[in-house]
Amino acid sequence: MSDRATTATAREIARRNGVVRTGSRVVPEEVPIAFSYGGSTQAVMMGTPAELEDFAVGFSLTEGIISSMAEIEEITVVDEGRGLDVQVTLAEDKEDALRARRRHMAGPVGCGLCGIESIDQAMRAVPHVSAIQQALSARHITDAVKALNGAQPLHAETHAVHGAGFFVPGKGLIAIREDVGRHNALDKLAGAVVRQGVQGSDGVVVVTSRISVEMVQKTAILGSAVLIAISAPTALAIRTAEEAGMTLVALCRGDDFEVFTRDDRIDTGVVAHVA
Repeated sequence: MSDRATTATAREIARRNGVVRTGSRVVPEEVPIAFSYGGSTQAVMMGTPAELEDFAVGFSLTEGIISSMAEIEEITVVDEGRGLDVQVTLAEDKEDALRARRRHMAGPVGCGLCGIESIDQAMRAVPHVSAIQQALSARHITDAVKALNGAQPLHAETHAVHGAGFFVPGKGLIAIREDVGRHNALDKLAGAVVRQGVQGSDGVVVVTSRISVEMVQKTAILGSAVLIAISAPTALAIRTAEEAGMTLVALCRGDDFEVFTRDDRIDTGVVAHVA
């Protein structure tokens, strides 16, 4: 575990309604977080110093380094002063496989693909989730988004982080993770879900960010067939979701939302479609 603070207080001069005042604002911390396997750094991300064990498991899973929790033997977080080193010990066969495909990623928050060495790596195939049966009502969609919006303490304090939640119909939001990086938040969520022993196919992923192709890839690797977002998807995210058989629900505001792929999983309650 890390003892790092997740927020700091910054002095500010604010102008509102024509009045200028000096005050302070709570802002999120952002630190370099390295993931090391077998003593070698695999990736360096800028992120929020919290839920690092979840982050390590989720990152290892979505990057294809592991396929199950059983392949991780130990996770140790070392504070290096200017950043944090999350040291992951893998089962021997996984360590050997990782050495064979060793690459290095380093980049700013929000990129998600920095350090990828080829187009093929960026456009990796995602697992097919077509066969996963999910039956969601319009109420499920709005409840999932509402629950996520109300369960983000760091966002409530700073208004500067992303959130990712795992919603199970009939149970509600069973996990939520926050980070200054949207990819990081989703990796942390994936780790939390896996560590709870929950199957990705049991629920849906809901995020506060736009839907990029990486968000689709990570959701499919977790094993969830539905991705819900407050913002819009990119064209590539839509095409990738179609290929994977995933349902994309986006632009969720109040009771309104838009379904871009596999709408057969969603009962919108609409009597007739109007072109």
